[in-house]
Amino acid sequence: MAVVINGRDLTVEEVIRVCRGNEKVEIAEDAKVAVNKARDYIEKKLEEGAIIYGLTTGFGKFANVFISPEESAQLQKNLIISHTCALGDPYPRHYVRAAMLLRCNALSRGNSGIRLSTIQTLVDMLNAGIHPQIPCKGSLGASGDLAPLSHIALGLIGLGKVEYKGEIVDAKVAMDAEGIVPVELAAKEGLALNNGTQMMTAVGINVLWDAMQLQKVADIACALTGEALHAIKKAYDHKIHDLRGHAGQKIVAENLLALLEGSKNALPLQETKVQDPYSLRCIPQIHGASRDAIQYVYEAVSREINAVTDNPIVFPDDDEVISGGNFHGQPMALAFDFLKIAISELANVSERRSERLINPALAEGLPGFLAKNGGLNSGFMIAQYAAASMVSENKVYDHPACVDSIPSSGNQEDHVSMGTTSARTAALVLDNAQKVIGIEIAAAVQGIYLRQEIGENGIDNLAPATKAAYDYIRTLSAPIDDDVLMHDELVKFDEMIKNGELLAAVEKVVTLK
Repeated sequence: MAVVINGRDLTVEEVIRVCRGNEKVEIAEDAKVAVNKARDYIEKKLEEGAIIYGLTTGFGKFANVFISPEESAQLQKNLIISHTCALGDPYPRHYVRAAMLLRCNALSRGNSGIRLSTIQTLVDMLNAGIHPQIPCKGSLGASGDLAPLSHIALGLIGLGKVEYKGEIVDAKVAMDAEGIVPVELAAKEGLALNNGTQMMTAVGINVLWDAMQLQKVADIACALTGEALHAIKKAYDHKIHDLRGHAGQKIVAENLLALLEGSKNALPLQETKVQDPYSLRCIPQIHGASRDAIQYVYEAVSREINAVTDNPIVFPDDDEVISGGNFHGQPMALAFDFLKIAISELANVSERRSERLINPALAEGLPGFLAKNGGLNSGFMIAQYAAASMVSENKVYDHPACVDSIPSSGNQEDHVSMGTTSARTAALVLDNAQKVIGIEIAAAVQGIYLRQEIGENGIDNLAPATKAAYDYIRTLSAPIDDDVLMHDELVKFDEMIKNGELLAAVEKVVTLK
């Protein structure tokens, strides 16, 4: 079923279906009417000789330079080719597809003055799998994502390189193969295409989606560690969390109780201790705070994907074209900086649980470094080093990009958001966090196995949900008796988190919130 866009009610879930599942896109009939109405209004204003930024003037500091109607088409083409200044490695195709969809959706609102045929051509490219190559560096996130979005527009006019059927080819070659005619830009169209926040939002929405899955996996990791370390489940009692009232905290507590229901390892009370360390006892509070932050970002992104973010904005019913600043990425910059901090905290506490699993002074009787023959074997000693390294690296990436600014365009654009940097660094944080949590899970299942080895029946005592996780993991990774090539083992855990298979295995037994 196609995703139908109208600039008003696109959802995060629909974006993911298009950018990762290659679902087709259609423009709603009411959106077509609105787009045509706005375009007719622009044509009327041009005929009247109105002075409108970006239509009859230059851009940025050149806003005081008048452009004749005869030069308007060349102005739009020049805008695109001069603004394709992004550098670096190209964005992955799912980021590009998300950006194309979001740009089409924003333009479908009917406040940009672009021709319907131009939007339709971009939709046709998306549906045909023609993905412009967009280098990842070069956006200030203030007049929107000018450079990255210009690279999309470059493909639209038949220039530059695109990814098509797994190969990098000239845009014109791919468009010819699909019978798509490149666009000759008309007045306002270049500006409508490259002025907006769609690139940062495309990156951020993908990070957000994976973070929403990772928060559940982090709860699974904690439960597995709780099984290995004889956790005290009473700390997850709803009475505690109801008293504080934070939604995320209550959800995590519910998840942990559901994951550990039926466990004979993790009990309401333990004979050997009164309470667990914070990295087990306070997980509803820690994971829960990250959940609340992720939910905030979800709500902010849900608004942004249906926002009109170019400039100037056309209001045909009011007979106005208004120059404003909806292209400024500050709402997304703050959100994605918040997102990466929230993800980092999931990794931070995960690494602390890994340390408890391998440290013989903290591991509740487990062999040091989870090695059966310690000394001859190093076990998980250096796996914890790797986790610590990535947690530390994340602290560098966590510096908020949004607190930085640098003036541009002759100081006309004197405050910028750096929102695209926020989104890009959030992606780096996410990748590290997935790997760190994977290390914890690998260590936890080794600890559960070693309980069996020292006569505690750790595997037989697992809760149904954690047993499902353990059994799935053992289809890919065997218990470690003697040192193995640890890199290869840890890659398996990273992949099972990223592809969603571990979460799916657990959710066959219990549904996590």
